[in-house]
Amino acid sequence: MTDATRMKTYTMFSFAITLLFAGTSYGLTVLETASEHQSTAPPLKSITIHQEVDFNASPQRVYEALLDSKQFSAFSGRAAEINREAGGEFSLFNGHIIGRNLELIPNTRIVQAWRVVDWPQGVYSIARFELTASGSGTHLVFDHKGFPEELRDHLAEGWEANYWSLLKKYFR
Repeated sequence: MTDATRMKTYTMFSFAITLLFAGTSYGLTVLETASEHQSTAPPLKSITIHQEVDFNASPQRVYEALLDSKQFSAFSGRAAEINREAGGEFSLFNGHIIGRNLELIPNTRIVQAWRVVDWPQGVYSIARFELTASGSGTHLVFDHKGFPEELRDHLAEGWEANYWSLLKKYFR
């Protein structure tokens, strides 16, 4: 591993740690650097969306559909711009959802700092997609945490309607 790769990995790890520990009442606040953070906010409630879904496609195809701008736009029916590198930014659903890729393990895991554009500036949640082969398809375990509590049901329905059902149609 080169020094530049190590530094990028360390920087993304620091960014992820900052996200996990910088709780606010709305979600996870991202700061310019972890050393600048002095939170006086109340502790974040442990609100999580946990969903599991099976697809008739390989983990590689599911991973690619979630991280390839053209494929994401094709299955969702809305514009997507995705930088496929760890640390890369993304904009989904015509710019309604934005964020950054925190961890990418090809065909296995995607962890993203994820937010709706009308959330307060700097507030992100964490979306984690775990992909495992299941027969000739993929079992996806999804966990989303660190979002405004009152949005739990809306977001849970949104993942089903805007991701899982559309991906299932895409893979037919």
